[in-house]
Amino acid sequence: MTTADAATPKAHLLLVDDDRLILATVASSLRHAGYRVSTAESAHDAEAFLASGERPDLAVLDLQMPQTSGLALADRLRDFEHVPFVMFSAYSDAPSVARAIALGALSYLVKPMDVAQMVPALEAALLRARELHSLHGMTAQLQNALTVERGVSLAVGITMAQYRLSRQAAFDMLRTAARTQRRKLADIAQAVVQAHESVVLKA
Repeated sequence: MTTADAATPKAHLLLVDDDRLILATVASSLRHAGYRVSTAESAHDAEAFLASGERPDLAVLDLQMPQTSGLALADRLRDFEHVPFVMFSAYSDAPSVARAIALGALSYLVKPMDVAQMVPALEAALLRARELHSLHGMTAQLQNALTVERGVSLAVGITMAQYRLSRQAAFDMLRTAARTQRRKLADIAQAVVQAHESVVLKA
């Protein structure tokens, strides 16, 4: 496995192919096109590379490889490594393409293909990968916000019942406690909910 940096790298690509000649030729051409390219001759080598902590911006996978296929590696990239990928294969039959797309491939490139043809497809895949990453980040933030909101609402309800307050008065009470203790409102709410649950469990 080798890694090299271009003078002005566009992105970091992981190229996985058991054909050493194709691997070396394509990797060299992509480096000349400005990419940082890491190479692996098998799925096992690719997994070892990822285990070292490296995270390429995009993986380019051969479909047919000994021992572990590109599709099996793609499955792992999707579920465990969260590395976006494209397939680069001599096989262009409909079932193979459909399987790759179903696994989340951002593109399916058919060999032989020169780098001048590959670059637009790789750039489109990288753009799509960045969009998906941004979307996942926004989804996670939204989910966290909803979780915090539910926790605060629950704490307000508990405070209303305990002190016979209106919703606004209960919320103001929690907010004042947060300011006084210099803590986040979400932390105060969590403490109220946990204290309530502890009481309920003891009852």
